[in-house]
Amino acid sequence: MTTLNGWVLINIFKIMIIKTKRRPVNLNLLTIRLPVAGVTSIAHRAAGFLMFVLTPVLVYWFDLSLRGPRGFQQAMVLFSTWEKLVWMAGVWALAHHFLAGLRYLLLDLEIGFEKPVYRWSAMAVLIGGTLVALVAAIWVVR
Repeated sequence: MTTLNGWVLINIFKIMIIKTKRRPVNLNLLTIRLPVAGVTSIAHRAAGFLMFVLTPVLVYWFDLSLRGPRGFQQAMVLFSTWEKLVWMAGVWALAHHFLAGLRYLLLDLEIGFEKPVYRWSAMAVLIGGTLVALVAAIWVVR
């Protein structure tokens, strides 16, 4: 009886392998067109990683600025033009991750599963995070 079951399983796996070999394979990632929700999902992961990487730097910067007047001056020197771009990327990451998190929370509550709302909310997250970063950049440059 066990040999029969093993034979059936082997044949089922052979059939599955034959069916999967016929599928087209696209290994060029630049030709894949993701929907807006897919871009939002990837950006959400990138924003989370960026926040993870920037957290120790931010903690060091705050610690340095709170050490006294000399430490504050050193922290301001660190906040030069190049570092401003890094901080704006961090602001974008925080804004995007927050907005995407709210979107996913609503989706978990089964709000916004309809196709137009789903696309609109993904686009709103992408635009909203970018707008928050631009407003913060304008405020810092002033």
